[in-house]
This record gives sequence, C-alpha cells and structure tokens, in this order.
Amino acid sequence: MTTPLRNRRAVLPPELARYLAASLLALIADVATLSATLRLLRVDLYWAATAGFMVGLAVAYALSIRWVFSRRAYARAPALEFVLFGLVGVAGLGITQVVLWLGSARLGLMPELVKLVAAGATFVFNYVWRRTLLFAGMPLLQLREDRA
Repeated sequence: MTTPLRNRRAVLPPELARYLAASLLALIADVATLSATLRLLRVDLYWAATAGFMVGLAVAYALSIRWVFSRRAYARAPALEFVLFGLVGVAGLGITQVVLWLGSARLGLMPELVKLVAAGATFVFNYVWRRTLLFAGMPLLQLREDRA
C-alpha cells in the first residue's frame, strides 16, 4: 500500500532544493553578520550589509561546490571559479543595496526585514547566473592547458 506522499513529485528539483537550503544557510550567516555589525559594532548599514554579504558568499560557495552542484565547469581552476562566483554575488549585492536603500532609508523599515525581501530577488538572480556560468558542466571561458 502506497501513501499519497510517495506518489507526489518533489516540489523543487533536487539541485534547486539543495541550492535553496544552502542559500538559507548563507542568508542566516549574512543576516547575523549584518545585525551584529550594525547593532553591536555600530557600523554603517551599507558596510554592515557588505560584511554580511562576504560571510554569506563564503558559506554559499563552500556549500555550492561540495553539496549543491554535481558538475563544475571550472573545477580545474578553482580561483577563477570563486572569482566568477563572487562577481555574480557582487551583482546580487548591488540588488541588495538598492533594496536596502529603498526599504530602510526611504521607507524607514527595519533593515533585517528589508534584507529578507532583498534575499528573494537575489536568490533567483544568483541561482540562474551561477548555474549558467559555473555549474552547467561546460565552461563558457576556455582555459589554457598547462604544457609540460
């Protein structure tokens, strides 16, 4: 006898579900860093957001290459892979900064709540671009082979 749950398909493809979980862990690290630097260290909002971004980026990258994606276009060039991963994240940081400015500075909302809204927009952006550029299996940039 099968239960109704066994006949259901997964709501998200497994890779996307893992990316979502990794992103949530990275977001927790990001928001915790944002809040700690903002509230405890009294750092300016935009610097606190940047510190949170950097911590979240490191968490997201580590989980992405070890758990989320099975293929890596630049596995043989991890420094380039990390730089590209980070550049996509910097574009996402730009989205985050604009949303924080609008929500916090212009609308007077609590920065941590605004950060959560910004996370939704950056999640979609980051997944699509990272998946396309870094984890589709085929590199878009051709690497020079080392010759002996």
